[in-house]
Amino acid sequence: MEAEPALRQLLRPGARLAWGDGCGSPNALAGDVSRVAHSIHDIDLVLGWVPSGSLRLDLGAFASVRTFMGGYGLRGPIDDGRARYVVCRLGATPALLHGALRPDVLVASVRRSGDGHRFTTESAWQRAAVDAGAVVVAVERPGAPGLEDGPVLPSEQLVIVGSSDAPPIVADWGEPSGIHRGVAERVVPLIPPGSRVQYGPGAVGTAVLDALGVAVEIDTGMLTDAVVDLDARGLLAGRPLAPYAGGSERLYDWAEGRACVARFELTHDPVRLAGAPPLVAVNTALEIDVDGQVNVESVGGSAVAGIGGHPDYAFGAGRSIHGTSIVALPTVRGEHPTLVEQLSCPASTASHDVDMVVTELGVADLRGRDRRERRRAITALWGW
Repeated sequence: MEAEPALRQLLRPGARLAWGDGCGSPNALAGDVSRVAHSIHDIDLVLGWVPSGSLRLDLGAFASVRTFMGGYGLRGPIDDGRARYVVCRLGATPALLHGALRPDVLVASVRRSGDGHRFTTESAWQRAAVDAGAVVVAVERPGAPGLEDGPVLPSEQLVIVGSSDAPPIVADWGEPSGIHRGVAERVVPLIPPGSRVQYGPGAVGTAVLDALGVAVEIDTGMLTDAVVDLDARGLLAGRPLAPYAGGSERLYDWAEGRACVARFELTHDPVRLAGAPPLVAVNTALEIDVDGQVNVESVGGSAVAGIGGHPDYAFGAGRSIHGTSIVALPTVRGEHPTLVEQLSCPASTASHDVDMVVTELGVADLRGRDRRERRRAITALWGW
């Protein structure tokens, strides 16, 4: 079945459409979806993580556009009001997709794998949309890696409308600088052998995995090329787990068939995260205030990223016996100190979910301390 007839059959004025996110975004269908939405005039759009430079949809074709992952490819649309950023942690998105943001249709990429079709480089929130009753209008991607762990998609909710040989989007998280590696050198002694490690995608997270000298499990929000390098050094224990995979062709080739991508209900489950082995969450920040509150969302009023899974993993690690919630960041970002008296936007992660703050200059262990002691320990790292 062709895409436009299928979409016109499924969508009515007032309907809500969800667009599959991540590096497996179904961009081959962007034109069809935009044209149908424009002709109906009253279709709401829900977006997730949009990698930078990958958005192909005409946002002006939709009655409203909402996303629960700010920044990245949506920085401009959020800043100029074409898209509204829904304030929520990623662990809460399944509930939203069963309620306030329940979609009628999910447009996504799928791949056939023996007994049926599954999603490709991400699972994340898409399974919740299916469970909530959305019909999956899908482009089949035979050349995409089959990474999803889970049952096949229900055939009665799946409509294949085309195929595409396009590879997954390549996500470039940047190379660590000397200051990032300096931060990592302070972090790695805090990671026990055999623990589970969650790391944020980007220069700090890459530097931490590069500096590790002990075997660990990876239980994180985004699998990147740094995990491939960890495995090449013989330091990856068990099967990695994440809701997304985003990196180079090397990552996708390595991850093929590993069933390492799963839904948020599993990856961001606070009870599972708090279990064994101990979880060490290593997240970074755009800025942190003197009380330990964290901003990962915006700088100067412009959307840089979203809340994401930062508070989910911080909370899980803080509950994990012998686990640790770490915020690791350089003391400066560009020319500006990353420690501030007051955050420039609402806190993304609460101070009480931060166990340690690490910079290239040292470590502030905040566990068991009162507010005044925590402030002294944090400000001492910046020499205040």
